[in-house]
Amino acid sequence: MAVDLGSSLVGQLEFYWNVHLRPRLDGLTDEEYFWEPVEGCWNLRPTADGRHVLDVQRPEPSPAPVTTLAWRLVHVATGMATRVSAFFGDGSVPEDADMFDSRHLPADLPGSAAAGIALLEDSYKGWHDAIARLDEQALSRPLGPRGAFFADESMAALIVHVNREVMHHGGEICLLRDLYRATGYGAADLRRSETGSGD
Repeated sequence: MAVDLGSSLVGQLEFYWNVHLRPRLDGLTDEEYFWEPVEGCWNLRPTADGRHVLDVQRPEPSPAPVTTLAWRLVHVATGMATRVSAFFGDGSVPEDADMFDSRHLPADLPGSAAAGIALLEDSYKGWHDAIARLDEQALSRPLGPRGAFFADESMAALIVHVNREVMHHGGEICLLRDLYRATGYGAADLRRSETGSGD
C-alpha cells in the first residue's frame, strides 16, 4: 500500500492543533500567561525599550528551569515562524541566515496573552500552509545550508521534529492551564474580573 507521507505529517499536525491545542487556549488571561508556578522560572520579560524577550541561557543549564506558559507558547510560535522564514520566506532575510539565525525572529515578541495566541495562530498557519504544498521530492530533499548542522537531514525529518515540538510543548501548555486552575489562581482571576477589583 502506498503511503502519502506529506498528508500524514500535515494531518497529524492539523489534528493536534484543531482538537487538542487551540481549543485549550480560549480564555487565556495575561496573568495566567505570565504566571510563574515556582521560583526561578524562565519567562517572557519586558525590556527597558518596551520590547519583550525570552529568558535563555547557552549552554542551557541542567536541569533546565521550569518555563512559564508565555515562554512555552512563544517558543512554539517562533519555532514555526523561524522555519517558515528560513525555508519558505519572502527573501527579506539574507541568504546566509540559517534556521537558527535571530534575523528570522519577529521584531517584537508578544507581551500579552491575546498577542501571544495571535502569533501562535499566524505561525501555525504559515508553517501548515507551507508544508501542505510540498510534494514527495521536496519532502525528501536535504535542508542544505539553511538547516545548519542538520543540513543533510530531509525536510520530512524537520517536519517530524516541528510536529514533536508543537505536541510536546503544547501538552505542557495545557498542563500549566490545568495547574493554574486547580491551584485556585484561575478562580481568583474570575473573581477579580467579576468585581472589577485588583486585590
